[in-house]
Parts: sequence; C-alpha cells; structure tokens
Amino acid sequence: MAAEPDSNGSVSRIRGALAVITGASAGIGRACAERLAADGADLVLWARRETRLVSLAEDLGTRYGVRVEAAKLDVRDRGAVDAAARALLDAGQVPDILINNAGLAAGLAPIQEGDLDHWDRMIDTNVKGLLYVTRALLPAMIERGSGHVVNLGSIAGYQVYPSGNVYNATKFAVRALTEAMNIDLLGTPLRVSSVDPGLVETEFSRVRFDGDEERAVAVYEGYRPLSGADVADVISFVVNAPPHVNVASVTLLPTAQRSAHHVHKDFAG
Repeated sequence: MAAEPDSNGSVSRIRGALAVITGASAGIGRACAERLAADGADLVLWARRETRLVSLAEDLGTRYGVRVEAAKLDVRDRGAVDAAARALLDAGQVPDILINNAGLAAGLAPIQEGDLDHWDRMIDTNVKGLLYVTRALLPAMIERGSGHVVNLGSIAGYQVYPSGNVYNATKFAVRALTEAMNIDLLGTPLRVSSVDPGLVETEFSRVRFDGDEERAVAVYEGYRPLSGADVADVISFVVNAPPHVNVASVTLLPTAQRSAHHVHKDFAG
C-alpha cells in the first residue's frame, strides 16, 4: 500500500486500510478511532456502549470521508465475538490492523481483600477478551498474508504496584501474549506490537473506583497525565511503520511519571 499524505499533511501508509478497534466508545479506543480516521483508514468499531459508538462512527465518517462501521460488542462474550468476526469476514473485510484496546481495572485492594467479581471482570476483559478477538480474526489475516495486531498493555505489565495485583497480572499476561504472538507468527509478514502507557486521563479511574468521581479525579491532580490522543499518536506511528519494521513494544509515560511508583506532583502549580 503506497504512502499518501493524511488529512494533517503527513505521510500515511494506512490510507484505505481496514482497522478493527475494540473498546472504541471512549478513552484510548475512541482516540485511536479519531487518529486512524485522520490517517485515512476505514474503521470497524466495537464496544459495549452502542449509542456512543454509533454517534462516533457517524461523526468520523462525515469528517474524514472514511468508511466506519460500528457494532455493539462485549469482548467477554465469546459467541458474540465469533459472530461479529464471522460477519466481518463473510463480507470480505479482513482487517489490516487489529487494535486490542478493550480493557479495564476494577477495584484497588490488597489480594486478601479482593473482590472476586472484580477479578473475573478484569481477567475476562483484559486477557480472555483479547484472546477471543485475536483468535477470531488472526487466521484470516495470516491466510491473506498481511496484518498488524496492536495490543494495549500498560506500565502495570512491567512493574507491580501496591494493591494492583490482579490488574497487574492481566497486563503482564498481555505483554507475554504479545511476545508469544510474535514468535508464533515468525515466518509470516504479520506484525504484533504492544503499546504500554503509564498514567492516562480517561474514564479508567472512574471505572476502577465504581464511579467515585472525587477519588478518580484525585489520581490526576498535580501533574499533567497522558491523554488518549497522546497514546493514539504513538499507535499511529507504530502502524504507519514500513512493512519491514515491527515496533515490538513501546512504553510511554507522562514526563511527571518515571515508573509505576514514581510520579512528581507539584500541587503549587
């Protein structure tokens, strides 16, 4: 696919490519949809919140002149994932790019006090959901002989922090799965990348703290966190790399953060 200027005037190698994005209704997933549409990619957007998703699809299609399809999908539902993937493939739409973005944290408690429902929710979404979607779409990408899988990891997949336990474990699993996919796909033209951000201000903390707005806002006070758009810019770079270049992993942090444990908060401004 020839590189062409995108709507920002920079060169895009993914113009006309088809990108499937999970968890696309908010946060990093939504920002990825926006950025890849600006790059000229056609989109298939999957998420649980259908109203948001349909509105986003209509907006991006109008603004960027790309084809955008949206479907309500919970990646934890294996049958629903298989059906959505089959509908896509039966229509002759094999993804060029798969962004496994759907993920969440639920609760923040030491393991001896952990909520088992929270654990199930994180494992089912962050690990099993990623596997369901990848398993459903990857064989067709292999058969066609091209494609790029991008898994959304986290600094939490490198460094464990207090009371992060199961969330940390799911993100360590994403990192392991990314490495394993790359090995399993050796000898094919397919690429697999992991993009691993630190603190990003999205709905992440509101979800983690069950809608406790005050507690969620406090996570991002006193410094400038990453935005979803910052992460999407990096993902755009990764998927726009030349076909012979596989960006296996990228870790990005706000300047105020230097590890999972070290964040400088300057409350004096």
